[in-house]
Amino acid sequence: MSSDEDFTLVSEDKKKSMESLDQIRISISNYQKKHEQLIQEQRELVASRDDQRDMTLKCKQRSNKLIQDLKEDQRSYNEQIGIEKAKVISMKEEEGDLMEEILRAEEVLRREEADNGHLQHQANVFTAVPERPVVFKGSTGLLSDTFEMKPRVVYPMEGGTVLVTFEEEIVANKILDIQKHRVALGSDCFITVEARPVQLMLPRLVEIDTEVSPRHILISNLPKMDTEKLLNKLEIHFSKSKHGGGEVDGCELLPDSQNVVIAFVEDHIARRLVEKEFHEVELPKKKHKVRVTPFLNGKITNLKTKMTVCPRTVMLTGIPDVMERDTLQDLLEIHFQKSSNGGGEVEAFLYNPPGRHAAAVFEGVEKDSEEE
Repeated sequence: MSSDEDFTLVSEDKKKSMESLDQIRISISNYQKKHEQLIQEQRELVASRDDQRDMTLKCKQRSNKLIQDLKEDQRSYNEQIGIEKAKVISMKEEEGDLMEEILRAEEVLRREEADNGHLQHQANVFTAVPERPVVFKGSTGLLSDTFEMKPRVVYPMEGGTVLVTFEEEIVANKILDIQKHRVALGSDCFITVEARPVQLMLPRLVEIDTEVSPRHILISNLPKMDTEKLLNKLEIHFSKSKHGGGEVDGCELLPDSQNVVIAFVEDHIARRLVEKEFHEVELPKKKHKVRVTPFLNGKITNLKTKMTVCPRTVMLTGIPDVMERDTLQDLLEIHFQKSSNGGGEVEAFLYNPPGRHAAAVFEGVEKDSEEE
């Protein structure tokens, strides 16, 4: 090969070598760029990782805080639920108490209405009862819600006793002061009697609760006629169903008012007759219109008593059965009429022989005075 050819070859090789070096440099430069790019990406990834870690930490912290807040809210919610449940239970208890109070109030109201109805019925009854004329024989005084009654006391007497009422209280006191009395019966016969005060238990306050009887009626405006015939006619009339009556259980005349009370076997008959009020009854001579009103039963609800000494009456005890009753009574009465024996004028004298039972009736007049 010639030298020119060698040079040419060398140049071409050199040229190729230079091209290869440039390519290498370019590749190095590219790789450097890629390396730098990778480093930058790595930095970015590290930064992103750090950011993600920070974000994850913050998320965990926020999550923990949310969990803690949720637990606190749950606890508060449970407490609130407990408080509300307690309120509901308390409200239910209050509701139960209110219902019981309402029921009690309704029961009281029903009783009040029943009492009002009963009182209204009683008021209607009182306006319907027959009138009874009265005569004022006392003295005026302050008004009150009570009235005075004339006491009537049945006093049991033992055998061998005497009750003597003097006209003057001072005489009775003298007899009681002497106490032992020697009574002459004639023919040197004497007996010794003892004088004792007479104590009576009198009512001081009487409260009576009246009730309309469901089986009785009171008949007034009656004519004057034989009592037995009148009762028979009334019983026959009011025993008939056509007159609104029914089976009669009893028929009685009230002596103090001259009204008649009829008792029926069944309850509804009395009310039916009272509602009609006036009835025409067939009597021997003609028909007579009578008035039928409710009959009131009285029940003592409060009774207060007091012991009262009779100021003019004295009891004599220890009287033996030594002679006829009338004779002995006359001798005793004569003895206690004499002022020499401490006695005085006798208003009443009652002797009960030994072995017999008797009762004296005392009727009070005014305050401390009495009649035997």
